[in-house]
Amino acid sequence: MQDKPAIYEIRLKGHLPDRWAGWFGEVAIGREADGTTRLTCPAIDQAALHGLLKKVRDLGLPLLAVKRLELSPTDGGE
Repeated sequence: MQDKPAIYEIRLKGHLPDRWAGWFGEVAIGREADGTTRLTCPAIDQAALHGLLKKVRDLGLPLLAVKRLELSPTDGGE
């Protein structure tokens, strides 16, 4: 099993309130026209991903999807 860092996109139902944005550190937050929130995480490992998902759960945010994105060489990929 590989535990190399990867970029993840997390989709949440609804728009994340501004007051909670600080909980997610360097994660890019996008509010989509369809009423969802997109969190794009920098290159993180599985432990960091699980920590981020725990924050989503603790805030009671409805999770729609988690997608692993391919790293480009400039993102730290090989």
